[in-house]
Amino acid sequence: MEQFLLDMSRDAMMTILKVSVPVLLTGLIVGLAVSIFQATTQIQEQSLHFVPKIIAMLVALLVLGSWMLTVMKEFTMRMFDGMLKFIGM
Repeated sequence: MEQFLLDMSRDAMMTILKVSVPVLLTGLIVGLAVSIFQATTQIQEQSLHFVPKIIAMLVALLVLGSWMLTVMKEFTMRMFDGMLKFIGM
């Protein structure tokens, strides 16, 4: 019983990481590129840092959205199947 719950928790954490990392990595890379650009040109505008990162993350969501939904749907189905096995149905 404990092992089953631990497996479900581990699966949930791995699914969270699998779905969120591509978008967060996109924001990190674009933020780093904009920071390097700002440092080399000595432009200190805050909106220059914020807007490209948001746009890149939205594009990543649009491109990866169907894959993310598929991963979350499969996870949800595994959780429901696991709950049925857990309660003994």
